[in-house]
Amino acid sequence: MKVQNTIDEALAGIEDGATLMVGGFGLVGIPEQLIVGLRRKGVRDLTVISNNCGVDDFGLGILLKNRQIRKMISSYVGENKEFERQFLAGELEVELVPQGTLAERIRAGGAGIPAFYTPAGVGTPVAEGKEVRRFGDKEYLLEEALVADFALIKAWKGDVAGNLVYNKTSRNFNPMMAAAARVSVAEVEELLPAGALDPNGLHTPGVYVQRIIACTNYEKRIERRTVRAA
Repeated sequence: MKVQNTIDEALAGIEDGATLMVGGFGLVGIPEQLIVGLRRKGVRDLTVISNNCGVDDFGLGILLKNRQIRKMISSYVGENKEFERQFLAGELEVELVPQGTLAERIRAGGAGIPAFYTPAGVGTPVAEGKEVRRFGDKEYLLEEALVADFALIKAWKGDVAGNLVYNKTSRNFNPMMAAAARVSVAEVEELLPAGALDPNGLHTPGVYVQRIIACTNYEKRIERRTVRAA
């Protein structure tokens, strides 16, 4: 049965040292209730693959503040002061990846492709220790695919079979992460019976989702508020 009744059930099996993919871009499309559940669960030494690490008091930032994350594989980390502090103090291992490369490494993992060549990062610190090969008149960098023990993703609507639909830009990294983990756990705002979703409009087929849970009480956060001067 894919439908989970509690957050603790949905997170069962996640232990210390696990590798997690966590969906979202900024604070959009993050599995915020599953993240809160991870904080309560208290697992540590996590390797987290996510575009960014939330903000200091919301999203993945609460796991970072609670010292549950050992390593981040990310594209952008500029909104989190605690992230900066831990990194500069040598308390957090960080692998920075160009955003398009991060997306493709995850997609490749879900497709069973072990590695690929990309021009992104050639001639920069990103290329250190990696194979560079010339194709035609251009150099390309070999990047390995990413896979995870668990993927925690967020969808707008889902059905009991695990089929998912995302809302606008919350689609971001969620679909590719669902395909690239051994166990994918989806939290949804609305859980529907089988057959209620248009099969032509699905974003993630249920075959990629092992667990699904309906959640409520979502908080609509703004990462950085800017106002026009009077």
